[in-house]
Amino acid sequence: MVEVEYEQIRMPLIGDDAPSFTAVTTQGQINFPEDYKGKWVILFSHPADFTPVCTTEFMTFASMQEEFREMNTELIGLSIDSVFSHIAWLKRIEEKIEYKGMKNLEIKFPVIEDLRMDVAKKYGMIQPKASTTQAVRAVFIIDPEAKIRTILYYPQSTGRNMQEIKRIVTALQKNAAEKVATPANWQPGDDVIIPAPNSMEAVKERIGKPEENMYCLDWFLCFKKDSKK
Repeated sequence: MVEVEYEQIRMPLIGDDAPSFTAVTTQGQINFPEDYKGKWVILFSHPADFTPVCTTEFMTFASMQEEFREMNTELIGLSIDSVFSHIAWLKRIEEKIEYKGMKNLEIKFPVIEDLRMDVAKKYGMIQPKASTTQAVRAVFIIDPEAKIRTILYYPQSTGRNMQEIKRIVTALQKNAAEKVATPANWQPGDDVIIPAPNSMEAVKERIGKPEENMYCLDWFLCFKKDSKK
């Protein structure tokens, strides 16, 4: 039995600086992260142009472009295809495809040409046991300081849930603004979790003088009503 050796690539981790790159895209050349200072970024890869699952994903992302921009969040796509293939596919989507009521969708966010897999390798988007010539469905949520805050990986057969990606960005932004955490199945508007006290004195103070709009299930598990309700 012949053993296949794979190139060892270290993928970035949560909290790391997002790897920098310069790339040709469907919206011209981009320099990352310089061109995105002060913005949240969703960098995502897809296996190939003109593929069924990817087409539904791009249409869904395109239908949400303005929602993300209102959240100070930009989208960047990537696959190991040429920019000409990207353009032909995106034009086909805009002119020919209707899916779940979505049609005539112009995809305005950049899609990276990555024929040499330079960017894909920096982000661990190539999973050799899945494919050596196509990226998996990776998602990196990157904050305005160019730090990686969330990493999601999906197999090639499974389409992503864009509402979940939006929910994660919303939760991360709430954490950054209010220093709170979000509980299981949290949705915008739900109560949030206040960080647990880290000393006996802080525990006594929390129990004795609870904050406004706060309630506790125990000393370490306290919630706060959403301030925007």
